[in-house]
Amino acid sequence: MRYQRIRDLREDNDLTQAQVANYLGVGQRAYAYYESGARMLPPEVLCSLASLYHVSTDYLLGLTDVKKPYPAGNLATRIP
Repeated sequence: MRYQRIRDLREDNDLTQAQVANYLGVGQRAYAYYESGARMLPPEVLCSLASLYHVSTDYLLGLTDVKKPYPAGNLATRIP
């Protein structure tokens, strides 16, 4: 799986791979592997990227075209 959206968001925000990798606490090469899809995004990296770009994880994964993150709250209170 190629993570085109994380590359697009990085470029839209005028960030380098090294800058995003530093934010995530990983090496630049590891981050490049995430962008290319050579490595799967670990959940903690996925959540950090969503926070960095203020988008939902579903948007990053290509499951929705809606960028807006989900509202914070307790999932248990939303399940009938």
